This record gives sequence, C-alpha cells and structure tokens, in this order.
Amino acid sequence: MTGGWIAVACADHVASGVAGSFMQVCHGKAAPLRRMRPGQHVAYYSPTEAFRGRQPLQAFTAIGIIRDTEPYCFDMGSGFQPWRRNVDWLVGEKADIRPLLGKLEFTASRGSAWGFQLRFGVLAVSDADMAVIAFAMSARLSATKPGAPRA
Repeated sequence: MTGGWIAVACADHVASGVAGSFMQVCHGKAAPLRRMRPGQHVAYYSPTEAFRGRQPLQAFTAIGIIRDTEPYCFDMGSGFQPWRRNVDWLVGEKADIRPLLGKLEFTASRGSAWGFQLRFGVLAVSDADMAVIAFAMSARLSATKPGAPRA
C-alpha cells in the first residue's frame, strides 16, 4: 500500500477510538472511510484536547494500520449512528506538529496557513509524511506489531 491518511479529531475522541480499536471521521461520515484501504496507515491530528474545547493541543495523538474491513455503522444512541473503520493502533506517543511543519510535504509550502487543508477532517498524505509523523511519535510503522498496546 502506498500513502496514508491524517484524520482530525480532538484528543478525547481519539482516545475513545484507540480504546475501542476503531476510527471515525467527519462527524461519522462513511465516504472518507471508504477511500481508505486495508494496510494503509492513519495518524490522528488533534487540534484540541476536547470537543469544542479551547485548550489547543496541535499534536499527532495516535497512529495505526487500517484493518481489512469495510466501514460499518455503529449505534451510539440518541439517533447518532456514525460510520467506523477498525484500526490496529501502534505503540506511540503524542507529537507536537510545530517542529514537523518544515519536514512534512503537506505543510512545507503553506507558511502560516499550514492547517487550512486539515479543516476537511481527512487528508491523504505521502509515505514520506507518514514516516516523519511515525518517527516523531516514536512509532515503528513496519516493525511494530498491529494491535500492540499504546504507550
């Protein structure tokens, strides 16, 4: 597989997904999840700690490998039925995006508007960018066993 994905969500929501071995994007939409392929990597970027929170985080908070399943609908109650995709989360730690801005292809030529493209909630990125993110998170993309607990 080539390339990977950056998904955007607050750190609290990412932690729920990591605990349950799944991901959701774009307020539960299925279409972005359908573009992802089994074996591709996904990293979560969290602009804030909490949903609608004002405390900025601006860090990568999880990284994993998309499982060989299709997206599925999950009933969370109160009429909310978001689409999910199963992910094997890798061992890693939070990584601030600021030291990476000049190293990531998707931010290199953007200057102070580097975050503009993240507002859509999902972004396809190169293998090179995914490797930079994984290194910053102390995660090993090829050598880490999927499903291993996160640090």
